[in-house]
Amino acid sequence: MAVNLADYKNIWVYAEQRGGKLQNVALELIGEGRRLSREINAEVWAVLIGNGIDDLATECFEYGADKVLLIQDEKLAKYTTDGYTKALCDAINEYKPEIVMYGATHIGRDLAPRCAARCNTGLTADCTHLDIDMDGYIAFTSENTTLDVSTVDKNDTKALGLKMTRPAFGGNLMATIIIPNHRPQMSTVRPGVMSKREREVGATGEIVKFNPVITDADIRVQVLEVVKSAKELVSLTDADIICSGGRGVGGPEGFQIIKDFAAKVGGVVGSSRACVDAGWIDHAHQVGQTGTTVKPKIYFACGISGAIQHLAGMQNSDIIVAINKDPDAPIFEVADYGIVGDLFKVIPEIMAAWDK
Repeated sequence: MAVNLADYKNIWVYAEQRGGKLQNVALELIGEGRRLSREINAEVWAVLIGNGIDDLATECFEYGADKVLLIQDEKLAKYTTDGYTKALCDAINEYKPEIVMYGATHIGRDLAPRCAARCNTGLTADCTHLDIDMDGYIAFTSENTTLDVSTVDKNDTKALGLKMTRPAFGGNLMATIIIPNHRPQMSTVRPGVMSKREREVGATGEIVKFNPVITDADIRVQVLEVVKSAKELVSLTDADIICSGGRGVGGPEGFQIIKDFAAKVGGVVGSSRACVDAGWIDHAHQVGQTGTTVKPKIYFACGISGAIQHLAGMQNSDIIVAINKDPDAPIFEVADYGIVGDLFKVIPEIMAAWDK
């Protein structure tokens, strides 16, 4: 069925919350949504789903949302795929957003494809960059007739496509994908790759309340208990300092010095995929294309050679310090500071000098 592109407008961000607390990636995406919306003279809407979460609207406004779509129901108090899909898709059908963005979290990766399938549109997963296809800018009248864009005011135009860039072929190249013929255009975006706007305390906006009809039959799975495991406490995306170990640590026992290092500098322990695959450390610590994308203030790469898949997950760190015995290791190409040496000798020296 043909889609009238002119019916769709505005940029939506699924503002993921857990236990009444907004996830950092939601705030990052609100900032990115605001940037994109200003290019096409649209609004950015933060979509809050849950129950008893009215207070989160203020935080969304302060980080850049123009409007907040508030969807609350007792059946939405805990996340379920069925319930949240029904609520969000009903809202999409009602308000017709042009773009919908989700964080590439466990919940976002579960919810986004279900919504895309139900809305008969496409989804680009694990994006690391978003942009508007300004070269393909197109205008529509109410009858969806194409106009010469040079003859109309920009306020009357619609973006032909959102350019969504993600790693492909094992991270060896970046693919840019568009959804030209369907709406909404949907994408999941890796946490940590976008920057939050500076918080504007006191900023306000319009709250739009939407009440979908959700019955017991709509939710086929009942959540009996939510158990938080210890590995969920590893918050790589929020860390200001990350100390990561690679194959150079030599084995699982080699991560003890990385843990001591992280404790000394107030950081979090990270790892390359090779160490996770070898069973030296839990996957929750993995940084890279198939792990977590991070953007700390300081990233210590200890004994990490610098495979492209790992670089894709940490190369946007503010400062990268590489420690490796191999002077030709690829990690030195992205490092701000490089130390050629044995990490078991270098790290104790850094720790000893840290408080000086």
